[in-house]
Amino acid sequence: MITKLTLRPDENVIERAKEYAQCQQLSLSKLVENYLGSLTSKSPKPSDDIEITPLVKSLSGVIKLPSDYEYKKEYGDYLTEKYN
Repeated sequence: MITKLTLRPDENVIERAKEYAQCQQLSLSKLVENYLGSLTSKSPKPSDDIEITPLVKSLSGVIKLPSDYEYKKEYGDYLTEKYN
């Protein structure tokens, strides 16, 4: 059953969505329908019921980091060094 729905997004969002829909060869209505359908689908989330392969299991725990390791700081330092 098709039902009418009124949405009131920002004008800029509407324009970008129209352009995206056109590039995907979809109507804006179909694009919104697909999006809402994907949000409300009853299929498992990506993290649910994923089998871990033997290779991944064998690699799990290979790298031991100190408990106080600050990965965000380290990555920030890496980027600073790379781009300066």
